[in-house]
Amino acid sequence: MAAETYPHVRVHGSPRERGRQYGQLTRSRVRRSVEAYAGVFRRWADLDWGEVRTLAEAYVPAIEAHEPRYLEELGGIAEGAGLDFRDVLAINVRTEVMFSAKARAAEALGRVPGECTSLVVLPSASAAGHTLAAQNWDWLAHARETVVVLEVEQDEGPHFVTLVEAGLLAKFGMNAAGVGVLTNTLVCEHDRGEPSIPYHVVLRSLLDATSITDALSRLQAITRASSANYLLAHRDGLAVDVEAMAGDFARLLIEQPRDGLVAHTNHYLSPRFPARDVGLWVMPDSLFRLQSTLEYLRPRLGRLEPESIQRALSLHANHPEGVCTHPDESLDAGEQGATVVSAIMDLDDRLMWIADGNPCTTGYRLVDYSAFLGR
Repeated sequence: MAAETYPHVRVHGSPRERGRQYGQLTRSRVRRSVEAYAGVFRRWADLDWGEVRTLAEAYVPAIEAHEPRYLEELGGIAEGAGLDFRDVLAINVRTEVMFSAKARAAEALGRVPGECTSLVVLPSASAAGHTLAAQNWDWLAHARETVVVLEVEQDEGPHFVTLVEAGLLAKFGMNAAGVGVLTNTLVCEHDRGEPSIPYHVVLRSLLDATSITDALSRLQAITRASSANYLLAHRDGLAVDVEAMAGDFARLLIEQPRDGLVAHTNHYLSPRFPARDVGLWVMPDSLFRLQSTLEYLRPRLGRLEPESIQRALSLHANHPEGVCTHPDESLDAGEQGATVVSAIMDLDDRLMWIADGNPCTTGYRLVDYSAFLGR
């Protein structure tokens, strides 16, 4: 087990109050997020913090038109952490700032750390007949100083749990309605950072979904500011994978699982993808993480259980850029990536196994959310 586990933070009340509690309880981690991304934006996008805050403000009208209470949550986080609202807003649009820059000059920027490996196992492929959703989130090393397990009680939608960088609205997780949300960064030539609904606001909205149909409808109803993959599952044994380009519903590529299994990394898989895949250029390890995952899981269809998924998420083929990613010491320290957190969710029993860092060394700890998400 890890010597230190990521903190669990539970919040409740109005959107503003939930945000304020979140910011207060994770103040040092939110401030570390802001500090770290100021350096990241300088390195990857050649922007100083003042420029980033100005860019971030352009997203406020779209967020407000989509769901004003998300702005309330962001404002509360800033108050609780003792920061300017624009600081918290800026880290919540970090994908748009960073990857729009990559899309504009991919050849000049070269390699960047891979992002995620995600998968869903449906009842037909699992040993217990349950729906299992799992993800490794790989990112820059500073994120190990900022991750929290955020547990949200709300009256406006289902309670949810998300593993997220402190100060951000949401990342991946599951909710009381039985919806599981996994995600992978994608980058294509349509990513220009044009203000609309930011990636992390989209993820927050998906965790409000009351069914898998509702989750898909939420993606169809908005104009997204950046590309991403959204792997959605439900405890009813349903799943859908949505490769989303920046833009509206016409730029969604939708696929369903085959043989009870679906996995995704950081490149487009749909044969209908019509654009240039910048993500594959800057994250070529994506191909091999996907290959390793499927090669391990496919022969075990019908027998898959949390333990076998744990082993899949600990694979080291193509080390150090395996499914379980370790720092590449040939790179500058600011460019080295690693698996920051890994989680497996049993959507039927509302259980979550969490690895606080590389799963090969930390192992997984079990958290029972049956009471919290069973209301």
